[in-house]
Amino acid sequence: MANKKRLIKLMQELIRFDSQNPPGGEAAIARFVSAYLKNLGVSAKIYAFKKGRANVIALLKGKDPKHSLLITPHLDTVPVGRNWHFPPFAAEIHKGRIYGLGATDCKCNLAAALEAINSIVEENRVLGYNLIFAATADEETGSGLGLIPLLNKEILAPTQALILDADDFGIIITQKGLIHLKVKIEGRRAHGAYPWLGLNAIDLALKIIQEIKSYKFIYPKNKYLKGPTINLGTIKGGDKVNIVADWCEFELDIRTPVGMSQKEILKKIKRSVLKYAAKFKIEIEGIQKPYFISGKHPLVSSLSRAMRKIGVVFKIMGSEGATVITFFQDKKIPAVATGFGVEGRAHSNDEYVEIENLYKGAKVLEEFLTHYKFSG
Repeated sequence: MANKKRLIKLMQELIRFDSQNPPGGEAAIARFVSAYLKNLGVSAKIYAFKKGRANVIALLKGKDPKHSLLITPHLDTVPVGRNWHFPPFAAEIHKGRIYGLGATDCKCNLAAALEAINSIVEENRVLGYNLIFAATADEETGSGLGLIPLLNKEILAPTQALILDADDFGIIITQKGLIHLKVKIEGRRAHGAYPWLGLNAIDLALKIIQEIKSYKFIYPKNKYLKGPTINLGTIKGGDKVNIVADWCEFELDIRTPVGMSQKEILKKIKRSVLKYAAKFKIEIEGIQKPYFISGKHPLVSSLSRAMRKIGVVFKIMGSEGATVITFFQDKKIPAVATGFGVEGRAHSNDEYVEIENLYKGAKVLEEFLTHYKFSG
């Protein structure tokens, strides 16, 4: 059974490692996690795709090697920022909470997973499948040095996956797709006193943005997700106040629910740009497909059953933002996400995790992993 005192100590140790990203540096915490697992007798290896950017992969062999389940939290955190009242790396305990950078996102999930594995090993349980554990780098800036190459190089090739990166025992079965793009508009430079001699790229961009923001979308309703959104994230242009701007560029963040065509949105945006600008360039900075898995999938039903047994309040839900689930979709690996952090505390100052939820999270994982069965 999960050991609460041991878990609290482990959580504090993890918080005390500085793994801010950027700048990025997971090597020290990765070595600690690897050593922790090896001390349990679990095979563990470190993979790094750039110096200092380490991932830990471990394998706990089970009865049936044909089936494997991956559980994966991440090692990195966002930058510390300012205005903390609790020291961000001290892991202080106050009124039933552990404070520190990454407490909710995502070191509570890392600690819970390690404690669950510890408990399974010390009780000499043999799971019915191979359990793969991956503590990854670079999640906070796109996973290009973590989960993506691990999957693409087939270092990770599980049958199914449970991503540990969510809050309040939510079980995420669907999420929106993502498009990040940059639009570059070219105008014609002139003296600011004679604007009719030039072509103001900022004016053109504003007209394009106004049209894009007025789009009315038709899309399938989804009880777990809101409708599509378009956010103007950045805009800049021009060189000086008394010059007609001959350039302007802006970036859009577009979120699309399941069943909505991302190709059609991109075509629509291109038509709007063409309507106002003769010279332009559209750069796709990132694109991820929307994701959905049935609420009846064994990952969902078994996780729900484990949470009920431990006595936690949980919710099957969707994610408006992008999680790493999408990378498993590309490999046709069924995946869901859950986690034990505190809603609204990720990426904030005075980040914390509730000790009771941390403990219950470890017990949920232990229960889920012990009793999970693959069909077929």
